[in-house]
Amino acid sequence: MTVRIPIKTKIMILSFGVVFFSIIIAGIIASGKIYEENESDLGDRGLITGRIVANLPEVQQYLLESEGWNRINPIVNRIRTINGADYIVVLDLNRIRYSHPVEEKLGTVSSGKDEGAAFAEHSYVSKAQGDMGMAIRSFVPIMNDQHEQIGVVLVGHMLPSLTSVLLSIESQLILITLLSLGFGMIGSWLLARQIKKETFQLEPYEISRLLVERTATFQAMNEGVIAINLKGEIMIFNDKAKSILGVVDDAVGRAMRDVLISPKLLSILTCKDAFDREEVTSGNKVLVISKVPICVENETVGAVAVFQDRTEVARMAEELTGVKNFVDALRVQNHESMNRLHTIAGLIQLDEKEKALNYVFDVSQRDEELSGFLSKRIKDYRLSGLLISKVKRAKELGINLTITQNSRLETLPYFLDSHDIVLIIGNLIENAFHSFEEIDRNERIIEVSLLQDDDLFLITVEDNGCGVPEKMKEKIMTKGFTTKGEKGSGLGLYLVKHTIDKGNGKMNFISHEGEGTSIELDLPMKREEAERNDGRRSIN
Repeated sequence: MTVRIPIKTKIMILSFGVVFFSIIIAGIIASGKIYEENESDLGDRGLITGRIVANLPEVQQYLLESEGWNRINPIVNRIRTINGADYIVVLDLNRIRYSHPVEEKLGTVSSGKDEGAAFAEHSYVSKAQGDMGMAIRSFVPIMNDQHEQIGVVLVGHMLPSLTSVLLSIESQLILITLLSLGFGMIGSWLLARQIKKETFQLEPYEISRLLVERTATFQAMNEGVIAINLKGEIMIFNDKAKSILGVVDDAVGRAMRDVLISPKLLSILTCKDAFDREEVTSGNKVLVISKVPICVENETVGAVAVFQDRTEVARMAEELTGVKNFVDALRVQNHESMNRLHTIAGLIQLDEKEKALNYVFDVSQRDEELSGFLSKRIKDYRLSGLLISKVKRAKELGINLTITQNSRLETLPYFLDSHDIVLIIGNLIENAFHSFEEIDRNERIIEVSLLQDDDLFLITVEDNGCGVPEKMKEKIMTKGFTTKGEKGSGLGLYLVKHTIDKGNGKMNFISHEGEGTSIELDLPMKREEAERNDGRRSIN
């Protein structure tokens, strides 16, 4: 079983080790410095003592006499004791010792290798191995009254060991060590506590485990997940997100603008607002996106977006909508056919056979004219079927629904398909039907115009119904908002607006209460024009 040491303990041990190691290094450096200063001090003291001895009249007098060491040595020894020197040696120009701590060496010749310069009237300090061991040796020449050199004074101080130097500052070292270790331990504890606080009291192995679990969870999700920081850099981009958005390379750590090519999707994900289950079209895909900010201690540090690919679901819904339109068309056709049969049967019963025949010819001609016009001018059979059903439905409701003679549709806009056009026109006409429910008009008119050139597909639906109150205009496109009460779903115009956004089109909405409504849609036919309009759509 692996024994895991808490991060607090690890940090304290590490910090203690760093402090302790730093103290040792600092101690070594300080000891060396102290040792060097001690050597310098000993050399300076030796020079001062040497000058005192060199200037003594007795030393200058007896240095020129035979066996003058008997008189010089007692004097020099007293000075050596007073000044704390380990030895003082007086030499004449022949290097004969006239003073020495060891009396047997008096009158003998010195053989020191560092003495030569002293006999050339130089004062200096050297570090050399002397008769009594390694010492700091200070040399001072002895000059007579005529300023002529007659000898040399050598003052030696034995070098203390490093241990003795450290022992001399033992109390200071102990105090500094204890203070350093104490502050180091306190600082380590505070640092460890702060790190634990910032990591939510989790140990490193727990953070590592959470990271692995989080990554596995995100990769296993059936939704795309993208998390970004405040700089717009991607922190999370799971495999499902790559699959949905068609991203091949690793996206983590890159800027959003370098990964996503859709300006519309990029603007949605980088905006500051949070939203829930918003439907967004990216290329030919329909995405449902939820976005929430990421907050740490009440401070926003980024955002995460979760999205699903609802393209197939949306297409199925559109298919169902198309089926519903055709079911409504069949119901209206059946209802109208029954009315016509009843009219024909009544005329026959009244023995008005000629009128019955003329009625049949008249009805057939009108149907053929409408069908022929739509089949010639509208090249999409779904839209043709929808318009036929809406015309007959309008007739049933007592509404005059006309399609302008110059209407035509040859090809569909770049970003939209047949289902989108059916959804738009079907909902606009249904809303126009509803506008007559709360107003009494002798003449109820709805006019539909479909105009197309190489650049634009223009859809216009106008009615003289009840119009929209001024206070409702801002809400009319909002999801869930309806003026139909319990009969309405609040999705009609919302879906129209969403589909227009999908095609990067524009909507012009004009309505006056009690007078009517005009809705005009501009849908770009080419991809270049559609992308140019992206981000510049407006509702007036």
